Amino acid sequence: MSAPYVGSELALFAEARHWKNYVARLIAPFLGPRVMEVGAGLGSNIAYLHRPPVREWLALEPDAAMAREIEAKIARRELPSSCHARAGTIADVAEQFDAILYLDVLEHIEDDRAELVAASRHLVPGGRVVVLAPAHQFLFSPFDAAIGHHRRYSAASLRSAAPPELRLLSCRMLDSVGFFASLANRLVLRSAQPTPREIALWDRVMVPLSRIADPATLFRFGKSVLAVWAAP
Repeated sequence: MSAPYVGSELALFAEARHWKNYVARLIAPFLGPRVMEVGAGLGSNIAYLHRPPVREWLALEPDAAMAREIEAKIARRELPSSCHARAGTIADVAEQFDAILYLDVLEHIEDDRAELVAASRHLVPGGRVVVLAPAHQFLFSPFDAAIGHHRRYSAASLRSAAPPELRLLSCRMLDSVGFFASLANRLVLRSAQPTPREIALWDRVMVPLSRIADPATLFRFGKSVLAVWAAP
């Protein structure tokens, strides 16, 4: 089953190298030999996360055109040959994985709880589910609506979305400085699409500051929430 993606921001955020490096550093310890990224988009996360111990990567993408673009990048050797793309959803998967990633994806899925239950059935013993999602429902903006978000999360609401058989390993708030940019968009700008200049300012200035500020806040404040669970 495939479906076209309604947003148009993926190419912009693919250039957010500081942010992707920051997130990758936090996620890397939870990966394993076989990884599935659900909602892989244009494949822009793969280059940051496909490192040992990762050996195989399934990029699962509901938008068939985007899945083909990932396959084209693999063919052009822009992505590792151990990657492959599949157009579809979790319902089209039979394999088991050491880690399943939802990186700015779960908020697009109407029944997030059912999605995580389904994901848990594709984990090897001890396998991990990793979710990165936008935080704070009060920050929900025209941008969220334009790209098909159903919700933003608090740490508590994201933790409660996972099935009880999964054990929470980590739940952190990220990008404490970028929070204020999101707040400004919600209250003042009300923009449905960030500009390349705004993305560059956030990524090159705010994200490096957040990498310093987030540990100082004990990862309790930010505009994104990162949670990791383990299977029994």
